[in-house]
Amino acid sequence: MPAANWRYSSLVIEVRAMQIAPATRLEVKAVATIEIKTGHGITGDRYENAKHRQVSVQSLEEIALAEDELGRSLDAALTRRNITLSAGRFDRTPGSKVQIGSVELEVVRDAAPCKLLEDNLGRDAKLALHKRAGVVCRVLRGGTVQLGDQVII
Repeated sequence: MPAANWRYSSLVIEVRAMQIAPATRLEVKAVATIEIKTGHGITGDRYENAKHRQVSVQSLEEIALAEDELGRSLDAALTRRNITLSAGRFDRTPGSKVQIGSVELEVVRDAAPCKLLEDNLGRDAKLALHKRAGVVCRVLRGGTVQLGDQVII
């Protein structure tokens, strides 16, 4: 995977948290392992079998930038993203690749912060998370992802 997909290619980046929700607007559940199917997404998640929005991925580094702008902490779990990485800044260009363990994802678009994020995280969170709320991906190669898995650069 080309280092150009990340701004800090020398960092060891790993999976720090994962969560799924069985349906839209239902509470997310933290999990230690997820199964991701090629072309389908995460087994048991609300976006399983979606055409493009199969997996969402965010970075604690980008959340920290939003926290700095807001002047307060943000709970990464409340963003409702599927996978949270320890570091890195995403190349939001459609077609960019992200490899997590044996799973290969392709960026479809920026995960634009929605009103639900502001409801969960408080006033001005939506603005602070603009271009920092992660990416939405489709699955090119499925497999199992576990906490601690490394992101291959």
